[in-house]
This record gives sequence, structure tokens and C-alpha cells, in this order.
Amino acid sequence: MRQKRAEEAEAAEAVKRAKAGSSAGSGGRGRRSRKRGAGKGEVRKERTKRDGGVEMAKERTFLMIKPEAVERGHVGEIIARFERCGFRLVALRMEKLSREKAEKQYEEHRGKDFFESLVSYICSAPVVLFVVEGENAISAARKMVGATDPKKAAKGTIRADFGIDVQRNAIHAADSPEKAEREIKIHFGELL
Repeated sequence: MRQKRAEEAEAAEAVKRAKAGSSAGSGGRGRRSRKRGAGKGEVRKERTKRDGGVEMAKERTFLMIKPEAVERGHVGEIIARFERCGFRLVALRMEKLSREKAEKQYEEHRGKDFFESLVSYICSAPVVLFVVEGENAISAARKMVGATDPKKAAKGTIRADFGIDVQRNAIHAADSPEKAEREIKIHFGELL
């Protein structure tokens, strides 16, 4: 138990470093936003003054807890990890994805040999869709999630702790501002 907490603390520290490192070199100032509280897509970047005037990028990202992690009862712990790292939960829903929505979600993989099995798997049981907001949320969430293959993921990451194999790796996380915007639009269009 102590070792697991230490690994989680190490992963949380990596996230803090990612947040600090990503914002340090991000020159732009001001807001990139359109409507009250929403930016183009939900990748909304704002500059907020923190820690003695250092500006940090605040953004939103999309995550999906996959069927096996839902079935194995890991939803609460996975979401709690994001909250413990200071992310704010903006949207949350459990649903069994339609084939159409799953194909939209994984459109970039259409034509690849694993596309059909991936779509079938994601549609096989309920998933938990959620959006978090925080400083450099996209890169920080990706660090928390870990490598696609749970066997290669760093200790203390979500995939290392809860993943089974490359497809059943517990969680999906958008990997760029464009993908976060696109995936939030697919699953939470009402946020736009």
C-alpha cells in the first residue's frame, strides 16, 4: 500500500513538473476565448496568474474510462487521481457508446488493422466520459495516463496500475488541443 502511494505521489510530481514546464515556455498572454467560459472547442486556454505572477495555461481535455476499467470498478479511483492533482471535473457521463459515436471517436484509425476490434470493444459495455479543466490539462493528463501499453507505462500511471493490454488499457486521453476539442464536441457538444 505504501509503495502504491509512493508511486502515485511520483506520478503526481511528474504532472506538477509537466504543468510548470509547459507553461514556462508558452509565450502568449491574454485569453483565447469566445463565449462566456468557452473557448473554440473546449480547449479553452486562459492565462491565470499564480505563484508570484507566473502565468499558467488553463485548458480542458477529454478522457474516457474504457469498458474493462468500468467493469473492474476503477472509475472512482481514476477520477479521484485527477481531482487530487488539482483538476476540476467539468462534465461526466456514463454511457454505452453507439457504433456511430465510437467510429467518430476513433476516426483517425479507420483503415488500420485494429480499427474494427477497437470499435467493437469500446461499444461492448459502458464507458465513463469526462472532461477536466486545469493548468496544461492535456499534457498533464497524458503524463498521468502513461504509455499506451500498460507494460511499458511508468509506475504510478493509470495504465500501469489498471491496464491489461494495449487495447484494454483502462483510459483514453486526448493527445492534442485539436483532438481534445474534437472529442469534447463528439461527446459533450452541449459544452460548446
